[in-house]
Amino acid sequence: MPITSKTKTQAGFTLLEVMISIFILGIGLLGLAGLQVTGLKSSHSAQLRTEAIVHVYDIIERMRINKVVAQAGGYDIALGDAAPATSSVVDTDRGTWKTALALALPSGDGAITTDDDLTTITIQWDDSRGVGGSGNQNFSISTEL
Repeated sequence: MPITSKTKTQAGFTLLEVMISIFILGIGLLGLAGLQVTGLKSSHSAQLRTEAIVHVYDIIERMRINKVVAQAGGYDIALGDAAPATSSVVDTDRGTWKTALALALPSGDGAITTDDDLTTITIQWDDSRGVGGSGNQNFSISTEL
């Protein structure tokens, strides 16, 4: 007696299967687009933080060149203060630094405080476009000149 198999042959996909596949693919692509946006925001925040670090080390090196004045508090300046427009080395350094911060960072500003041998440099900027939209960001470093 011959063995016969009753297999069904499939002629192709149905319209419903194609629509479900396209729907699943669309959801996956939307997820990838969301990841891309989050990655761009994180990258932008990291770039701003790197700019802040570069400017911190810039003013530290300027202060080390003029170490005696810096240790006496001659470079001290608060957030929101503008450096006086004089031709002294200290005022030129602070003015150049504040201008560079304002140009490199959105709403960029900086402060310098000296307490005994410890100098603290703080940079503040607006990072509302970053992940979470947290607004003002601060980066601060303390060092001995």
